[in-house]
Amino acid sequence: MYDLVTAALQGQDLPQAARLLKQWQQTQPQDPWLKLAMGHYWEAKGELEKAQAIYTRLLQTAANTKLLGQAREGVQRLRDQWARRRQQDLSAARGQPGAEATAMLVLQPVMGAQREPAIQGLSQIMQLDAYTARLKLPTQHWRLYRVGPAGELRYFCEQLTAHQTPAFWASLEDVKAIPVFRVLAIQSFTPQLTVICQNPQGQRGTLQLHWQEITQWVLGQLPIYESVVDLDPWGKLKRKETTQDYAEILDWHLHRRGCVLRFCDRTYRYREAAPLPTADAESTATPLVTAVAWKALKAFFQESIQPRPCNDFTGFGAGALDFMDLLPAFETHLDLARQEPTPWDGAFHLYSSLRFLLSPAGRQ
Repeated sequence: MYDLVTAALQGQDLPQAARLLKQWQQTQPQDPWLKLAMGHYWEAKGELEKAQAIYTRLLQTAANTKLLGQAREGVQRLRDQWARRRQQDLSAARGQPGAEATAMLVLQPVMGAQREPAIQGLSQIMQLDAYTARLKLPTQHWRLYRVGPAGELRYFCEQLTAHQTPAFWASLEDVKAIPVFRVLAIQSFTPQLTVICQNPQGQRGTLQLHWQEITQWVLGQLPIYESVVDLDPWGKLKRKETTQDYAEILDWHLHRRGCVLRFCDRTYRYREAAPLPTADAESTATPLVTAVAWKALKAFFQESIQPRPCNDFTGFGAGALDFMDLLPAFETHLDLARQEPTPWDGAFHLYSSLRFLLSPAGRQ
């Protein structure tokens, strides 16, 4: 029967091969050669994933040496076909308009029963061994996985998503196109919010909005470095950079207006700001210490803004630092009076912008 099915497939007579396989299943459903023939059938139909599953199962269970050899050959043929198809699809993707623009591919965290299929998808699409794919696929935070041409990353993202590996991509131009205004102070809280802000050119203005317009908000901490003198292992004085403190950044995403309002605990002008509606008379009469005032401001935001904040930047940022040098220069919209630039600022702006772009409100 195996020879008959093989002859039908070689003659490209798929209906005849299907009839023979059905008869074979009725008489000898456990025959391993039937399973091999089924693999050949799915391979001929172009159902490569189904064929691979059969060949792989045979490699794990079959004992016949000849049958094992045929299964190995089948696996190799599938790999060759995938490689050719991948190269063709990549060539087509590279030829699309805008394909050369710089873009980023981000992997999303996967847990539970969905993790194993996601690992297999990442392994197959990105041509990784299973162990490496398991290490690369995040469990808690977004991971910036690759920086490169938009055409390629769009193709990889589509393939990963089709293979149950959650991922998304965005171009750097999309990130740069989001207007960001730095908040100097909130001038009033009622009857609506009046925010004093500054555009990238340094021009001041006011913006009035309602709490409901804040579709998403993002929190992040950025290290503040200081140059100190320390002893090296040989007892000699050595100057080095060390983290002395952290600045906290808070972004409001206003998707209907298509912009971001950026707060910073270091640059917020507490003395110019309106007192919080929840503050008592004593606290409004005496200026609060900056750290306490910022904490009170965040707590008030927690009560007033419906969505919970996105506050997993640190997990994303630690991995994104390695990619900052691969990206063309872009404005971070942060003014922390640093002595030396740090990639952490760019990583936060990237994270917040990607959150803005991926939000359901941002895709409407």
